[in-house]
Amino acid sequence: MRELRETALAVKKASAVLALLDTEKKNKALFAIADALTDHTEEILSENALDVAAGRENGMSDSLLDRLALSESRIEGMAEGVRQLAALPDPIGETVEEFTRPNGLRIRKVRVPLGVIGMIYEARPNVTVDTAAIAFKTGNGILLRGSANALRSNMALAKVMRDALRAEGIPEDVIAVVEDTAHKSVDELVRMNDCVDVLIPRGGAGLIRRVMETASVPVLETGVGNCHIFVDESAKYDMAERIVVNAKTQRPSVCNAMETLLVHSVWATGNLAKLLAKLHTLGVTVHGDKTVQDMDPLAIPAVDEDWDKEYLAPELAVKVVDNLDAAMAHIAAHGTKHTEVILTEDAENAAFFLRGVDAAAVYHNASSRFTDGFEFGFGAEMGISTQKLHARGPLGLREMTSYKYIVLGSGQIRG
Repeated sequence: MRELRETALAVKKASAVLALLDTEKKNKALFAIADALTDHTEEILSENALDVAAGRENGMSDSLLDRLALSESRIEGMAEGVRQLAALPDPIGETVEEFTRPNGLRIRKVRVPLGVIGMIYEARPNVTVDTAAIAFKTGNGILLRGSANALRSNMALAKVMRDALRAEGIPEDVIAVVEDTAHKSVDELVRMNDCVDVLIPRGGAGLIRRVMETASVPVLETGVGNCHIFVDESAKYDMAERIVVNAKTQRPSVCNAMETLLVHSVWATGNLAKLLAKLHTLGVTVHGDKTVQDMDPLAIPAVDEDWDKEYLAPELAVKVVDNLDAAMAHIAAHGTKHTEVILTEDAENAAFFLRGVDAAAVYHNASSRFTDGFEFGFGAEMGISTQKLHARGPLGLREMTSYKYIVLGSGQIRG
C-alpha cells in the first residue's frame, strides 16, 4: 500500500503542473499521444495477446474477451478519439457566468480541473486511453486501476502515453497505472481523500456497488445498462427490426446494448414472431414471457431474474405489454436509468415517454447504441453516469471539471 500511496502522491504533484498548462500545449501533447499509439501498435498488441490468452485459459466469457481484445483497428479508433479530443474546445478557464453586484464586486464562475481522478475499471484497455486523454485535456491527473486480466495491456498503453508526454516536456506522472491488482488496493484507493478528488468506477454491478459502499472519496457512479426498447402499437416494422437488431447484435458486450425488448400486444400479433425469427438467425437467445413463448417455439421461459439482467451477450428478455403505461411501469421497476427507447409513430406517446421515463438518455426511433461519448461528439467518455449529481449521461470534457468563483473588487469591505 505504501507504493500505491507514493504513486497517488506523484500524480497529485504532477496534476498541479498540468492544471497550469495552456490549451495549445495540451493539444500538442494529445496529438503526440495519438501518433505514439499507432506507432507502437505492434508492441501493444503483443502485450494484449498475452492478456487475451490468459483470459481464455482462465475461462473468461466471450463477451469479456471481446472487451479485452485489441486490434489494429481498435487502436486506431482509440488514437482517433484522442485526436478528436484535441480538436474540441478546452473547457478549462471557460466563464460559465459573470455578474456584478450592487457594491461593484465583479464575480465570475470559471471552470477548473477536478484535480486527481481515480479510475477503477474492469477488462477494457480502451478505457485506459479514453479516460487518460479526457483527464489530460481537462487538466486532471489520473490514477488508473484496471483489472488483473488486462494489466499487461494497460501497462503497455500507459507506457506509450507517458513516454509521449515526457518527450513533450510534461510530467509523465499525470497518468499512472496501479500495478497492484489485489482487492485491497481498491479498498485503499477509495479512501485516499488526501490524494484523490473523485472516483469513477466502470464495470459490472459488483464492482460499482463495492466502490459505492466503501468509498470516502466522492464517487461519480457509472451504472450498468439494463436498456429497454419499447415497440409501440404504431411502430413501423422495417424501422423496428433495423433498430432492434442493431441495439442487440451490433456489439452485445457493451452497456448501451438492448437487454430487454417490450412489445405492445397489438403490434406483437402480426409482427413479433417475424422479428424474433430474425434475431434467432443472428444467434440471439430469447427469454420470453408466456405470450412470447406462444409465438416463438425457440423462446426460453423467462424467470424473474431475466427482467433485471444485463446479459452483455447475444441474449434478450422479451415481454408483451398491453400499453405504454405498462411499458413505462416495467422500465421504472427494472431499468437502471441508463438508456431507454420508444419506437412509435405516435408523437403524443413519444413525448409522454421521453418526459416520463427516468434515465440518463431517452430515445425516440433510434438505437440505444448511440449513448456513447464518441457518438455524442465528446471525443470519448469516462463512462455513462446514471446518477444525477454531479453529472449524468456520457462523461465528457465538461463533466470532468468543477468551478470556482473569481471575485474582482476595488476596495470593498462588508459592513
